Amino acid sequence: MARQFPNRAAIFHGTQSVATYGQWAERCAHLAQQFEAAGLKPGERVALFMHNHPRYLEVMFGAWWAGLAVVPINAKLHVREAQWIVDNAQASWAFVTADLTTDTQEQLQGLQRVIDVDSAEADTFWSGHLPLHQAALDKMVERQSDDLAWLFYTSGTTGRPKGVMITHRNLMTMGLAYFTDVDAITDQDAIAYAAPMSHGAGLYAIPHLMAGARHVVPASGGFDAAELFELGASLGPLSLFAAPTIVKRLVEHAEHAAFSPTDCARSFKTIVYGGAPMYAADIQRALRIMGPCFVQIYGQGESPMVGTALSRFHLSDTTHPEHAHRLASIGVAQTPVQIRITDEHGQELPLGEVGEVLIKGDSVMAGYWRNPEATQAAIRDGWLFTGDMGCLDTHGFLTLKDRSKDLIISGGSNVYPREVEEVLLQAPGVSEVAVVGSPDAEWGEIIVAFVVPHKGVTLTTEALDAFCLKEIARFKRPKRYELVDHLPKNNYGKVLKTKLRQKLQQS
Repeated sequence: MARQFPNRAAIFHGTQSVATYGQWAERCAHLAQQFEAAGLKPGERVALFMHNHPRYLEVMFGAWWAGLAVVPINAKLHVREAQWIVDNAQASWAFVTADLTTDTQEQLQGLQRVIDVDSAEADTFWSGHLPLHQAALDKMVERQSDDLAWLFYTSGTTGRPKGVMITHRNLMTMGLAYFTDVDAITDQDAIAYAAPMSHGAGLYAIPHLMAGARHVVPASGGFDAAELFELGASLGPLSLFAAPTIVKRLVEHAEHAAFSPTDCARSFKTIVYGGAPMYAADIQRALRIMGPCFVQIYGQGESPMVGTALSRFHLSDTTHPEHAHRLASIGVAQTPVQIRITDEHGQELPLGEVGEVLIKGDSVMAGYWRNPEATQAAIRDGWLFTGDMGCLDTHGFLTLKDRSKDLIISGGSNVYPREVEEVLLQAPGVSEVAVVGSPDAEWGEIIVAFVVPHKGVTLTTEALDAFCLKEIARFKRPKRYELVDHLPKNNYGKVLKTKLRQKLQQS
């Protein structure tokens, strides 16, 4: 892309252009040359412990130019948690934004070099004391398709995080699947990085680079609904990856500003959502207020951004007799993968029956870093056992129920929290819901609903209970309601049900 269109604007910080494609390539090549001069060998790991930043893109692709592997670290982690990842990954260098260590004054240790990307040192490193050799610009370090490219660490909510080994083949599969199953991209498009670049949002740089699109890092460095609407109006309709919580806040902003779907279309081309449950009531409201700009994807860190997709067409096909069912699904298998539903023994189940979701294809990880036991448990005969529970219909649409660990068994009956959450979200005055199980001597587990009211609304447990009794079977009704101001979430907008269970144990 840099050779064909060197003067095309590539990277923006807010509305300011900070690099053309030619400049981006030169900076990547220069970084690669610096890595080589410092003695880093192909396959070594470089950590990125950064908030969203224009230089994130330059470091990421510069590391790949040099044949290195990138270790993205969640910017919300404590320095000590990041240190554990750096040590486990055996990283050589780290690039950081200094604000991540301001509170504790702790720094990453044991690395050959730690570079603050906003420092004078970094400016020198980028511009360089070494002249850029034409050979470095012309030739990237050659790597094989099964070589490590992206070492992504899971959230670690149930223990130490695991390093997911994502190869160049995995990333290429993900990039091409965007074009076939998610959206078309042209050189007039712009992707905004509002969600953390250490996760799927950063990986979506790959297909947008393939198409020569623009890459926009908001000046705020993260998500601000008003800022994104203004950026889209200024630079042209944006595409972005968003957790459902971000979608809700965009919708609330549009509603508060009295924007029509046409107004929203001036700011947003495509909003790809995933990473956490999107409830039917929420996407119906989003489509009504913002129009048909949404696509849902389902994947895991172990099969990044590739699993299923619920297309713009299916989301908007309101005349289809199964539209309501499809709206609650996560779509059909993306082109590069196969999907199966199996029982606890790995035996395939008939259509309509609930079991564990399995994924197979070129997007599936090579395994867990330095953890062969976990790899053997997760991948069997080429199939990734996701830990998610779901069922397939006759048309190939996958409907998720819950994570297998979130299943509640109450009085001998299986209860899927998401089903209860979908119902409660339709109750008047309810903004957010999370349902978990709590140990009980009589029932084994009881169902507990944590409910966040809309601002200014007073909810009562009696009203919520009466609503549930009208909508779902009595045994699925929560035995307890906890009215809370907010739900605990991770950096990607996923509700931390582990913390909710801990809260119940402490009460």
